[in-house]
Amino acid sequence: MSARPPSLALLALEGRAVAELGAFVQALPLLHMSPTGDGHPVLVLPGFSASDASTVPLRGYLRRQGYAAFGWAQGRNRGPRPGVELAMLRRLEHLYWRTGRTVSVIGWSLGGIYARELARQRPEMVRLVITLGSPFAEARSTNVERLFEAVSGLTIDDLGPDFLERMRQPPPVPSTAIYSTTDGIAHWEACVDAVEGPTTENVRIPGSHCGLGHNPYAIYVIADRLAQPEHGWRRFHLNGWRSLVFPPPATTRNGHHRVVAPHPRAA
Repeated sequence: MSARPPSLALLALEGRAVAELGAFVQALPLLHMSPTGDGHPVLVLPGFSASDASTVPLRGYLRRQGYAAFGWAQGRNRGPRPGVELAMLRRLEHLYWRTGRTVSVIGWSLGGIYARELARQRPEMVRLVITLGSPFAEARSTNVERLFEAVSGLTIDDLGPDFLERMRQPPPVPSTAIYSTTDGIAHWEACVDAVEGPTTENVRIPGSHCGLGHNPYAIYVIADRLAQPEHGWRRFHLNGWRSLVFPPPATTRNGHHRVVAPHPRAA
């Protein structure tokens, strides 16, 4: 997969994020009618160059829905610098041991790449993973590569071929990749698993990249995914009213991005 970064026209449309925040506030009465939670912990990881302040609306909503939602508590996300991975692991372990329950991990953009890696390293502690516009399939398919290099002090090549290949692999827990084909930061093909598996799915929504953490469509999908029984994961089906509201899945250039038959344990 080698998709180019989104066009300048899509990048210019990222200002929609402000309107999406307003739409989120207006939609709150309806969003609060979504399935409520069972109190399990949810760790929310911010995107590149963002901090926990960016996920305040999402975490506030999740708390109202009955979850114990937490930020990553590391300040601004300046990339995978020394100590960042270990601090996230300690944060995950703390929530797991403190609550005695597995942790759902939500990651926005670069935060989603972290989330998938946490699930790989501590699968027994992670309930499920949700990514929001995370370019795990191709790190170079973004409009922020130079900014990433300037802020983190790293190049994409510095991450190493083993890590770049590993991040393309689905995590060993149920995972949902939320993406938008009008994302102006990361090309949408970089943000999906090319072939959906028994516990891996891609859900398309309309909207920008910078608004994914408070986009009403994304928030509804997140609430729906988190409310599933821990050992009863089911795919997000576009049936009934959802088929009228949510756009159908997109197809990658190589024709992959398809749904396979659910595994009996996930059906």
